Amino acid sequence: MPKINLLIFKSLAIFSLSFSTSFTAVPQNSLLTADSFESLIYDFEKYEININPIKSGQLGNRPALRMLPNVSIEAQKDNEALIESFIQRHLALSKEQMDENIKLSYELLGFELNQRKRLFPYDTMRIPFTNDSGFFNEMSYISRQTKFEVIDDYDAYASRLSKLPKYFEEHKKNMRRGINTQFTASVEIMPGIIKVIDQLSKGDPKEHPFYIPFKNYPHNFNHEEKNRLDILGETTVINSVLPAYKDLKEFIESEYLPKTRLNIGIGTNNNNREYYKALIKNFTTLEITPDEVHNIGVHEVQRIRSEMDAVIRTTNFKGTFSDFLKFLRTSPQFYASTKKQLLKEASYLAKKIDGRMPEFFQTLPRLPYGIIPVPKEIQENYTTGRYWGGSPELNKAGNYVVNTYDLKQRPLYNLPALTAHEGVPGHHHQIALSQEIKNVPSFRKDIHVSAYVEGWGLYAEKLAGEMGIYETAYDKFGQLTYEMWRACRLLVDTGIHWKGWNREKAEECFFNNTALAPYNIKTEVDRYISWPGQAVSYKIGELKILELRKFSESQLGHKFNIREFHDQVLINGSLPLNILERKIKEWVKNKL
Repeated sequence: MPKINLLIFKSLAIFSLSFSTSFTAVPQNSLLTADSFESLIYDFEKYEININPIKSGQLGNRPALRMLPNVSIEAQKDNEALIESFIQRHLALSKEQMDENIKLSYELLGFELNQRKRLFPYDTMRIPFTNDSGFFNEMSYISRQTKFEVIDDYDAYASRLSKLPKYFEEHKKNMRRGINTQFTASVEIMPGIIKVIDQLSKGDPKEHPFYIPFKNYPHNFNHEEKNRLDILGETTVINSVLPAYKDLKEFIESEYLPKTRLNIGIGTNNNNREYYKALIKNFTTLEITPDEVHNIGVHEVQRIRSEMDAVIRTTNFKGTFSDFLKFLRTSPQFYASTKKQLLKEASYLAKKIDGRMPEFFQTLPRLPYGIIPVPKEIQENYTTGRYWGGSPELNKAGNYVVNTYDLKQRPLYNLPALTAHEGVPGHHHQIALSQEIKNVPSFRKDIHVSAYVEGWGLYAEKLAGEMGIYETAYDKFGQLTYEMWRACRLLVDTGIHWKGWNREKAEECFFNNTALAPYNIKTEVDRYISWPGQAVSYKIGELKILELRKFSESQLGHKFNIREFHDQVLINGSLPLNILERKIKEWVKNKL
């Protein structure tokens, strides 16, 4: 799920709007005489690197390896002005003389710029976190994605850690602005966040998660160099990391927590309701209202429920639907007994799907992926599984990240669908292909359209059935549970933020209609409370892809080829749904 290295960590995709004032756009008065689409792309991509020291450092900028994002209000305003200048330059250019590939890049740049502009009026940095991700734990990801090969890598990392107090101060200022404008997180999600912050604020500095890089040195480092780095790492944790987290904990508990909103939803005033409508547009890329999303959810819940009932009948289970869910949630046969067993099962499923991929796809990515557990320091409130993208340029594989916390909440019947979603043919396949697209501007490889990316991930779960991955009725029910989970999201997200649902009603939708474990239901509802609008993108995107497949099959008949169709969906990278629809229909027309 993610947007540093494409889609790796969803909190960074939303909240790590790293700002800098060092970039200057082309002056407006030069547009008629000097501007071109090529120069606009060059400036935009330069801007993207300049504002993001994490990505810039990964790409080889040594000074950036010592920096953290600038998230001050002044930087935010500079960012808004620059995006507006890019939009005006974009509008001033004509696409009439562009070939189709360049024209698509032109459209996508306009889309990307306007996606950002849409949310500027709402000052979203006032709430810079979700229930499981944000500035308070992003170093857990950054430290694991940083290369440590030479001595300066360690010195730079220590320097970056030393910036945490200032970084947290900037976020605290944004959150205080939220307090003053009554735009704060819900009290419901705060206990888990405080727990993570507390864990990162204490303990033996050499056992701190951020010290881990100093436990592993290349063999060519001599004893003296290792000793110096040991001391540097320990000192940095003691003098910068621990005090920053202790201070943050004090701020959250004494100043922020008493001012958090009591309602779980944001739609308590007209401005916030407009914000939610903007989020629905942002995450779906469609002109669709919250009420329309909710109604789609009602229909999908009913449809999927009938399929679930049919699967239960094949098991000869005697009892009600509720009894069957209880059986799945409590029978030991559906749960791993060790963390290693869970990871091994995920690994087996991943390789099993790998073996079927050429039958369904013409083009396969070169970048491999691995399977790792969710880091211990963030696992308790983290989702069941995610994809952390890799980088061909940095020689880093992608990772399917599996949560091994509390094994009684990690049913094996859900694992095949989860693996298909996060690994292949889901996120890894789609994202790695996007990273490997040839002859397109770099920004095209980094675009994250939630409805496309998550819609593809959900479509991949259904496709895994065609690939023969669901071996038992329980596996199939697990896939339907995951599909029902996404259908319920349409109801729950709009219910919470548009219709005024309480937590009990939100959890009831999942508990009564899916076999999700109770703990997962709680953490998932926390996620929807803290991340309005994003959860609806999965089902909306999947339905569009299924609609386009059905259209292609009906129009092409015997000419339809599933491998060609999948390549056409993926060949251009992440797309808004309207552009995806146009491209597929063009492909169909050309084949007729």
